[in-house]
Amino acid sequence: MRIAPLVVVAFLVVLPLLCPALARAEEKAAKETDGWISIFDGKTLKGWKASEEPDNWKVEDGAIVGRGKRSHLFYVEKEFGDLEFKAEVKINKGGNSGMYFRAEFGTGWPKGYEAQVNSSHTDPKRSGSLYNFVSITDKLTEDDEWFTQHITAKGNHITIRLNDKVVVDYVDKKETHKKGYVALQQHHDGSVVRYRKLMVKPLDK
Repeated sequence: MRIAPLVVVAFLVVLPLLCPALARAEEKAAKETDGWISIFDGKTLKGWKASEEPDNWKVEDGAIVGRGKRSHLFYVEKEFGDLEFKAEVKINKGGNSGMYFRAEFGTGWPKGYEAQVNSSHTDPKRSGSLYNFVSITDKLTEDDEWFTQHITAKGNHITIRLNDKVVVDYVDKKETHKKGYVALQQHHDGSVVRYRKLMVKPLDK
């Protein structure tokens, strides 16, 4: 098959323009995977363990879904001290959840830090709050819409970002929690929470 000269010329003109864009995309992808550990395979709960009510956690459409009575799902493959922890999250109207880090495995409410997930529950502490330390009362996330929550804990300095915006920048002078598991919360019957793209980046030296 013969290729028209005009097509060849057009390709040669466009190619130099595409190369820098492709290089930037590859660089961005490399940065996004540099040091990050995927802790959810998108299909199973491998590596995860519920402290209570294990049947309340399922994998649906590439997301971990929590429903039913109170339960906490721990990633038990490794404990983390200094870390970054991020996920895409969706919570229903009236739902309540949280992303725990440096948490102890056990029943009841875990001992550890919690980054709140709550768009419209009666608890006034909204998404992005560092529970029991920094309260955010503004509604920064919407019901039934995906958002990204990104936690960084380095020593006693903790930051929380919602959709890449810093909403918490806090120094815990008491160093309340130093090391533990990351975990997800299913708060109450009627709450439905979804998590996907769960990633951890260890920062310990």
